[in-house]
Amino acid sequence: MNARIGILGAGGWGTALAVSLQKNGHHVSIWEFDEKNARKLQSQRKNKYFLPGIQIPRDIVITSSLLDAATDKEVLLIALPSHVLRAVGEQLAGIPLGDAILVSCSKGIENYSLLRMTEVLHQTLPEMDPDRILALSGPSHAEEVARDIPTLMVVAGDDMIATQKTQEIFMNPALRVYTSEDVIGVELGGALKNIIAIAAGISDGVGCGDNTKAALMTRGMVEITRLGTAMGASPLTFAGLSGMGDLFVTCMSRHSRNRFVGEQIGRGKSLEKVLSNMRMVAEGVRTTQSVIDLSRKHDVQMPISQEVFRVLFEKKDPKHAVADLMTRDPKSEDWG
Repeated sequence: MNARIGILGAGGWGTALAVSLQKNGHHVSIWEFDEKNARKLQSQRKNKYFLPGIQIPRDIVITSSLLDAATDKEVLLIALPSHVLRAVGEQLAGIPLGDAILVSCSKGIENYSLLRMTEVLHQTLPEMDPDRILALSGPSHAEEVARDIPTLMVVAGDDMIATQKTQEIFMNPALRVYTSEDVIGVELGGALKNIIAIAAGISDGVGCGDNTKAALMTRGMVEITRLGTAMGASPLTFAGLSGMGDLFVTCMSRHSRNRFVGEQIGRGKSLEKVLSNMRMVAEGVRTTQSVIDLSRKHDVQMPISQEVFRVLFEKKDPKHAVADLMTRDPKSEDWG
């Protein structure tokens, strides 16, 4: 199967997906919104800032034209930061997408609207069949996918034909993809784990140990499951790749931008200083704002997420946040 695939977003994730899919024999195009950067990628065939050490094959087309990247494609992958998705979706609305399958590869929750990424696409592309808008998630750092390190993900959607076609397009000996019908759970797992990864990084930064991080990950999964089920997801989804799997890798890995942000803040740096020195996006920062609003909307207790919010946006001392979590009222261990 040789599919025509467009990838919107030339960051580390978009580039890694392009390299992997090109190895499968597909015809791949990448959209880089900045014309100057697009020309640089075309000539150098390297994404030295976002995916260093990876050669971009000559067969991969790199363009700054959204029309060229999105037209006449069987599958269109959205690998953009969550906060720019709406603007790009509105531009896509003026492009004939035909019967393309749209796959959101972005992990976040839009601020203020509190919409998941597929919901943003539904809203900005009202003429498109909603069953052809899918979500891809799971423990999948770009640095490892591009180097063919065995990786597993899950693609979720309401249309079994569309999810199975996407599964077939991605599968190779280094990349295994499962299907799911729980779009809500798959998207929320991928977005909410970034908050817990920031908490894990803060724990590292203030000098806590493995016991602490294990507890944060476990109780963090409780929070994710509470909110997810309140929003209509299956609790079992959070025990899978897009839940527990993605949580583990993001809290533990040296590649994790969200864990890095938390660690720097735990060491005493301000959020503003940490973000100003980063070229890549740490989605968990914006997602924390959205999740606090969602927890209030659905009346769900999320104490770890609440403390992360206070550290990030209210300048609470990270050590005081740890102390306040540890001295909460005694409770039974409740997964629900």
